[in-house]
Amino acid sequence: SFGLPSVKPKVTGPSRFNINEGSYGVPDAMKHGHAAAKSQLEITHPLQLSEMKYTQNQEKMNLLMLRNIQGLHAPLRINMELNAAKKIGRLPFLHSSCFMTDVLTGRDEEIGFEDFLNTAEFREQMVQPHASVEKHIGLL
Repeated sequence: SFGLPSVKPKVTGPSRFNINEGSYGVPDAMKHGHAAAKSQLEITHPLQLSEMKYTQNQEKMNLLMLRNIQGLHAPLRINMELNAAKKIGRLPFLHSSCFMTDVLTGRDEEIGFEDFLNTAEFREQMVQPHASVEKHIGLL
Protein backbone atom coordinates (compact mmCIF):
# COMPACT_ATOMS: atom_id res chain seq x y z
CA SER A 1 0.00 0.00 0.00
CA PHE A 2 1.51 3.29 -1.13
CA GLY A 3 -1.07 5.41 0.68
CA LEU A 4 -3.31 5.49 -2.39
CA PRO A 5 -7.10 5.71 -1.99
CA SER A 6 -9.10 2.53 -2.26
CA VAL A 7 -10.30 1.55 -5.72
CA LYS A 8 -13.33 -0.21 -4.23
CA PRO A 9 -16.28 2.22 -4.09
CA LYS A 10 -17.92 2.96 -0.75
CA VAL A 11 -21.71 3.08 -0.62
CA THR A 12 -22.80 6.32 1.04
CA GLY A 13 -26.54 6.22 0.39
CA PRO A 14 -29.15 5.45 3.04
CA SER A 15 -29.97 1.82 3.71
CA ARG A 16 -33.74 2.40 3.86
CA PHE A 17 -35.75 4.89 1.83
CA ASN A 18 -38.65 6.70 3.50
CA ILE A 19 -41.15 6.95 0.68
CA ASN A 20 -44.68 7.96 1.60
CA GLU A 21 -46.74 5.02 0.46
CA GLY A 22 -50.45 5.05 -0.14
CA SER A 23 -52.98 2.45 0.86
CA TYR A 24 -51.81 -0.01 -1.84
CA GLY A 25 -48.11 0.06 -0.97
CA VAL A 26 -47.02 2.36 -3.80
CA PRO A 27 -46.17 6.07 -3.60
CA ASP A 28 -49.27 8.24 -3.90
CA ALA A 29 -48.48 10.53 -6.83
CA MET A 30 -51.61 12.61 -6.31
CA LYS A 31 -50.63 13.62 -2.76
CA HIS A 32 -46.86 13.78 -2.91
CA GLY A 33 -46.05 13.97 -6.63
CA HIS A 34 -43.38 12.21 -8.62
CA ALA A 35 -40.69 14.74 -7.67
CA ALA A 36 -41.24 14.10 -3.97
CA ALA A 37 -40.55 10.39 -4.46
CA LYS A 38 -37.56 11.10 -6.70
CA SER A 39 -35.92 13.52 -4.25
CA GLN A 40 -35.82 10.85 -1.55
CA LEU A 41 -34.08 8.31 -3.77
CA GLU A 42 -30.33 8.44 -3.73
CA ILE A 43 -27.78 6.32 -5.52
CA THR A 44 -29.21 3.30 -7.35
CA HIS A 45 -26.00 1.36 -7.96
CA PRO A 46 -22.78 1.10 -5.89
CA LEU A 47 -20.65 2.16 -8.88
CA GLN A 48 -22.74 5.24 -9.68
CA LEU A 49 -20.98 7.42 -7.09
CA SER A 50 -17.59 6.17 -8.26
CA GLU A 51 -18.40 6.96 -11.89
CA MET A 52 -19.73 10.43 -11.05
CA LYS A 53 -16.42 11.29 -9.36
CA TYR A 54 -14.14 9.45 -11.79
CA THR A 55 -12.06 12.44 -12.86
CA GLN A 56 -11.66 13.70 -9.27
CA ASN A 57 -10.54 10.24 -8.13
CA GLN A 58 -8.15 9.95 -11.07
CA GLU A 59 -6.59 13.35 -10.29
CA LYS A 60 -6.21 12.45 -6.60
CA MET A 61 -4.49 9.17 -7.44
CA ASN A 62 -2.15 10.88 -9.92
CA LEU A 63 -1.22 13.53 -7.35
CA LEU A 64 -0.67 10.88 -4.65
CA MET A 65 1.59 8.85 -6.96
CA LEU A 66 3.47 12.02 -7.89
CA ARG A 67 3.89 12.83 -4.18
CA ASN A 68 5.22 9.35 -3.42
CA ILE A 69 7.65 9.46 -6.35
CA GLN A 70 8.91 13.07 -6.33
CA GLY A 71 7.96 14.39 -2.93
CA LEU A 72 5.48 16.91 -1.58
CA HIS A 73 6.68 19.84 -3.72
CA ALA A 74 5.44 18.41 -7.03
CA PRO A 75 1.69 18.19 -6.29
CA LEU A 76 1.85 21.52 -4.45
CA ARG A 77 3.43 23.19 -7.48
CA ILE A 78 0.82 21.70 -9.83
CA ASN A 79 -2.04 22.80 -7.56
CA MET A 80 -0.60 26.33 -7.33
CA GLU A 81 -0.36 26.53 -11.14
CA LEU A 82 -3.96 25.27 -11.51
CA ASN A 83 -5.25 27.81 -8.98
CA ALA A 84 -3.42 30.62 -10.76
CA ALA A 85 -4.80 29.49 -14.13
CA LYS A 86 -8.37 29.33 -12.77
CA LYS A 87 -8.17 32.92 -11.51
CA ILE A 88 -7.43 34.23 -15.00
CA GLY A 89 -10.69 35.11 -16.67
CA ARG A 90 -12.40 37.24 -19.22
CA LEU A 91 -15.21 39.70 -18.90
CA PRO A 92 -18.51 38.06 -17.89
CA PHE A 93 -20.09 38.43 -21.32
CA LEU A 94 -17.20 36.78 -23.21
CA HIS A 95 -16.82 33.02 -23.48
CA SER A 96 -13.65 31.61 -21.92
CA SER A 97 -12.17 28.38 -23.24
CA CYS A 98 -10.01 27.72 -20.11
CA PHE A 99 -7.21 26.57 -22.38
CA MET A 100 -4.51 27.02 -19.74
CA THR A 101 -6.24 24.70 -17.25
CA ASP A 102 -6.86 22.19 -20.03
CA VAL A 103 -3.14 22.15 -20.84
CA LEU A 104 -2.15 21.75 -17.18
CA THR A 105 -4.60 18.88 -16.61
CA GLY A 106 -3.96 17.18 -19.96
CA ARG A 107 -7.47 17.72 -21.31
CA ASP A 108 -6.11 19.48 -24.40
CA GLU A 109 -5.28 16.06 -25.86
CA GLU A 110 -8.82 14.67 -25.39
CA ILE A 111 -12.04 15.25 -27.28
CA GLY A 112 -15.22 15.02 -25.21
CA PHE A 113 -18.90 15.77 -25.73
CA GLU A 114 -18.54 19.25 -24.28
CA ASP A 115 -15.97 20.12 -26.95
CA PHE A 116 -18.36 19.89 -29.89
CA LEU A 117 -21.83 20.06 -28.33
CA ASN A 118 -21.36 23.11 -26.10
CA THR A 119 -19.63 25.59 -28.38
CA ALA A 120 -20.25 29.29 -27.93
CA GLU A 121 -21.47 29.94 -31.46
CA PHE A 122 -24.40 27.56 -31.00
CA ARG A 123 -25.62 29.03 -27.71
CA GLU A 124 -28.67 31.24 -27.78
CA GLN A 125 -27.37 33.80 -25.36
CA MET A 126 -27.53 37.53 -25.92
CA VAL A 127 -26.49 39.84 -23.11
CA GLN A 128 -25.71 43.50 -22.88
CA PRO A 129 -22.03 43.90 -22.00
CA HIS A 130 -22.45 46.86 -19.64
CA ALA A 131 -25.32 45.27 -17.72
CA SER A 132 -23.43 41.99 -17.43
CA VAL A 133 -20.30 43.65 -16.01
CA GLU A 134 -22.33 45.77 -13.59
CA LYS A 135 -24.16 42.70 -12.36
CA HIS A 136 -20.85 40.84 -11.94
CA ILE A 137 -19.36 43.71 -9.95
CA GLY A 138 -22.48 44.05 -7.84
CA LEU A 139 -23.78 47.43 -8.97
CA LEU A 140 -27.14 46.03 -10.14
